[in-house]
Amino acid sequence: MTVKLITIFGGSGFVGRNTVRALARAGYRLRVAVRWPHTAHFLRPMGDVGQIEIVQANIRNEDSVRRALDGADGVVNLVGILYQTRRQKFADIHDDGAERIARLARRSGVATFVHMSAIGADLNSRSRYGRSKAAGEAKVREVFPDATILRPSVIFGAEDDLFNRFAGLAQIAPALPLIGGGDTRFQPVFVGDVAAAVKKCIEQPSARGRVYELGGPSIYTFKELMTYMLDTIGRRRLLVPLPFGLATFMGFFLGLWPKPLLTMDQVALLKTDNVVGRGPQRVATFADLGIQPVAMDTVVPSYLRRFRRHGQFEESAI
Repeated sequence: MTVKLITIFGGSGFVGRNTVRALARAGYRLRVAVRWPHTAHFLRPMGDVGQIEIVQANIRNEDSVRRALDGADGVVNLVGILYQTRRQKFADIHDDGAERIARLARRSGVATFVHMSAIGADLNSRSRYGRSKAAGEAKVREVFPDATILRPSVIFGAEDDLFNRFAGLAQIAPALPLIGGGDTRFQPVFVGDVAAAVKKCIEQPSARGRVYELGGPSIYTFKELMTYMLDTIGRRRLLVPLPFGLATFMGFFLGLWPKPLLTMDQVALLKTDNVVGRGPQRVATFADLGIQPVAMDTVVPSYLRRFRRHGQFEESAI
């Protein structure tokens, strides 16, 4: 394989660092575009000397995006936020930011563009997050028709914001809330499999212009995920159903925190199942990329051990 230069926007995040590792192992030269380069130097040891370059870029600034794209053969956009702040809005990041990267990538002659969206991207979604993701997909498609779009379900892995967050909460709280009764369904997907999908989409010309929904091998309700997490860390906690109305009320106040535990928009998102193939049209999946997704049981216990009463020294954890 001829060594190619791939620019990755959002490469220092949870999905980003795993994608950098996967592409570096495959021999690609990588340019990781981040807002604060001094916080991303931990990525360099994932490749050989000089293989991974860290550059400054803000997707709201055209000049910085253009510089990050200079000479690139492929581009991966992984930039995303889970909640809004005063400075970062869904529309700016998921919608306008994605369009800006795709448009400038097209002008720069980039051959391959992989855009990370999410299951739940829908212009008619109850949540701003879902609507902004769908708007971003539409704008990317408009300016870069051959773009590959990936829509993962909730992502798990050693640094996830799913099991780690609730396991940490279970250490100090006597009960955990089940928003909407905990019946919302998810198809958790391993972050390593998502990174492998990005790599495949870069390498396979047949992936251009397609949409892939990425889900793990099993579907769980939110209640089942919480029960699994508690069993894994060996703790017993009450699971208390929380009606959507009350959860929305709580989300209003919790959403005012700098790093909120819950927002009104997240409650709205939980009213719809987060599984592969929910829409009316068939989309491609891991199977079309030749990837067999990893089950939670093979990964999650290894990084939740620290939440047991005696951590990794818990007898049942050794």
